[in-house]
Order: sequence, then C-alpha cells, then structure tokens
Amino acid sequence: MLDTLLRGKPAVVWYGDDFTGATDTLATVAQAGLRSLLFLDVPTGAQRAKAGPLQAMGIAGAARSLSPNAMADVLAPVAQFMAASGAPLLHYKCCSTFDSAPHVGSIGAAVAALRKVAAASPAVIVGGQPNIGRFCAFGNLFAQAGPGGAVHRIDRHPTMRQHPVTPMDEADLRLHLSRQGLADIRLLSTRQLELAGADTEVLLRWMQAQEGAGPVPDALLIDLVHEAQLPQIGALLWARAQQAPLLAVGPSGVEQCLIAGWRQLGWLGDVPAAEPLAPAQGPVLVLVGSLSPVSRQQIAASQQFDKREVEVGRLLAEEGYLSNCAAQLAQGLHEGRHMLAHTSRPSQAVDAATTAAVAQRSAQLVAETLRLLAAQGQPLRRLGIAGGDTSSLATQALGLWGLAFHSALAPGVTLSVARSDDARIDGLELMLKGGQMGDAQLFDRLVTGAC
Repeated sequence: MLDTLLRGKPAVVWYGDDFTGATDTLATVAQAGLRSLLFLDVPTGAQRAKAGPLQAMGIAGAARSLSPNAMADVLAPVAQFMAASGAPLLHYKCCSTFDSAPHVGSIGAAVAALRKVAAASPAVIVGGQPNIGRFCAFGNLFAQAGPGGAVHRIDRHPTMRQHPVTPMDEADLRLHLSRQGLADIRLLSTRQLELAGADTEVLLRWMQAQEGAGPVPDALLIDLVHEAQLPQIGALLWARAQQAPLLAVGPSGVEQCLIAGWRQLGWLGDVPAAEPLAPAQGPVLVLVGSLSPVSRQQIAASQQFDKREVEVGRLLAEEGYLSNCAAQLAQGLHEGRHMLAHTSRPSQAVDAATTAAVAQRSAQLVAETLRLLAAQGQPLRRLGIAGGDTSSLATQALGLWGLAFHSALAPGVTLSVARSDDARIDGLELMLKGGQMGDAQLFDRLVTGAC
C-alpha cells in the first residue's frame, strides 16, 4: 500500500547531524520493514544504483561539530539531494537531547540551510523520543540519565548540563533554539494533542493557521511525551507533507511517529522478527572516545575484552604514540583477543577544540589499526565505536560509502553492515553509539551475541 502511494519515490529522506544518531534512524525505518540505506555522503549515481529502490534513505554527517558557516557549505548539496528525491518528508535528524549552540552544531543554521526544500514553510520540530527516555512537555525537554535512570529536566541533567562542547542550560526548546536564530517558534502542546484526539483535521487547521496569520513562523514545535501520541503526530506530519514538502527537525521520534501513523492506517504489513545477533566469528575491536558516565560503566562492566587506556595528552602531543597504540591493538586482535581501547579522562576541563582534536586522533587510531590488520591478511569483521564525534570521524576515515541495517543492540544503538568499494572493509559489522546509550553489558554483547 505504501509503495502505491509513493509511486517509486522515497517516503522520507533524512540527514543525521552525527553518525550514531543517523544509524538509530536507519534502525527505526528498517525494523518497520522499509527498504532503506544510510549513505555516508551525498551519494553518487553509481551508489544510488547499487542501493536499488528505497522507501527511506539517509545521509550521515557531522554537522553537530561544525560552525554555522561550515554547516551551510556541508548542507547545500544535501538540500539539493533532498529536493531532487521527491520525498514528501525531509528530516534534519538532530540529537534527542537537542544539544547545540549558536557557534557549533546550530540547529537554527541547519534550518536556514535546508528550509528552501520546504518552500519556505515553517520547520516542524518533534521534541521527544520516548523509547530512549526523551520527553517534551509544554515545550520543555526532559531526558533520562541512562537506561533505567531518573528523568531530569535537560538543564538539570547530570551529563547534558555540563556537556564539554554544547552544555544544555535551557530546557525550553523555544528559548534554546531562539539563540540559534529560530526566533518565532509556535507550540503544539501535549494538552492540544489530548483535546484533538484522533481528529487530524483539527491539528492540521491549527498548523495552517500559524502560517496564515501574519509573518510565517520559523518553526512549529510539537510536544511528545508518551508512545500513545506517536500515531496521532505521525498522521498529522503525513497529512501536512501531502500538501507540500515538509522539513521536520528532531530525533528518530519523527520516523517513529510516521511509522505508527502508517500502521494505524493499515499501510504497513507485519515484519518478521529479526534474528538475534550471532556471536562474533573473530576478534572484536571497541574504541570508546566518550567521556559519559554510561560509557565508563560499560567499560567497567565488560569482561570479554583486553582493555587498553589511550592517554589523551600523549595522543595529541607525542609523535609515534598513535602508531604504537595501533600496533598493540592490531597485535592483540591478530592473536585472537578482543580489544577495547578507551581514551583517558583529562585531569582538567577541556575546550571544544581539544575535544574535537581527540575525536579526530581517535578516529585515526581506528583506521590505522584496521589497516595494520588488513596488511596481515586478517581484516576485522566486527567493530564498535562509542562517542558521537568519534563515531562520525572514524566512519569517514574507514572510507565507507553506506551502511545497511543489521540489528538493534539496545534502544538507540544499531549494528550496521558497512558498504565500501574496498573488499577488505565491505561487510564489516559496525556498532556506533552515543555516550548516553546502551546498558552496562552492551560491549560484551558484541562478542557473545544477543540471545
């Protein structure tokens, strides 16, 4: 039914502002049965041909680590690709915690770069993703502190309020994003959703009224508090997208809403249950570049790995240190041991430039380790990377052009299959995860499988 409605065009095209979040969206659409692929740049014609017909396609990027000027340059060809795709819904996928700032990863700058694909209509921001503990109520964002943890208002969250690059010091997303150039944001609150019930026309008229009364707002923000609201919001987004291309902003909650709406309408069939992840058929490498408490707990809990600490100061300043670390990791893997490398915690606060430099060097460490292994005739088959910026940069350093969905290891954590023109890398099973995602045993499941 959905194919008939789409007439050969994708339903949704998304751009992920980091690789970990982009793979979460890939998992969301793939698990719903949509033919999908995540490209690692605007695809060439040959890459699109290899991918075949797709109902959903994404581009993984690193916009959240860029300045507004750099974002404008990066997103210009993305906008062209989105417009040419014919998809009714176009999604700028940002982190579910909306951590961003006027000078780096600006969501306002992204909307400015992409808004022309939606005929200058307001962007529609979906504020939550309940399955990973992200909730937006009356415009204010709340987030769970790790799986099973307490829910905090985002400006009181133990990690996000002191994020080293984009600390979240404002919970009202309207105020937070106004600093980034989205000065006029209108709210569709959870109370309005409750009163409207299943009447999509009421909500659609509200959206249209915002555009018809005076200057067109920069964005419309939709609360999302619980799973029961997913089909209601999805039906609204799809109805609006049928009138003209719609630019949506937010986490993978956007696609979750669409899918729930389509299911309620009977447009998606049942999807067979995915096979559990099989045990690794060779040594596994994990690199942790995240400083979050969740990632540190996962390191401490892992029992399957030979662990190596990578000293941040030496990684940045000492010539030859990266090569030595890569050689040690490659040797351990060559001997059949599972290796886990993690960057040390700095003794003092670091600035954004230092954080970016560490992520860049960590990415180079992964690429060099895989190069040494391949030179020994033993290409790696399963790799995990923790940390948003580290994941993005490492994936780029490996020379991949696409990722296909393999399985979900935890809410927000996806195992993908790498697509590359290099036969030694093509087929690599790759887990990318943000610092806040996954339970304590996540890394060990990369080795033992998920039974």
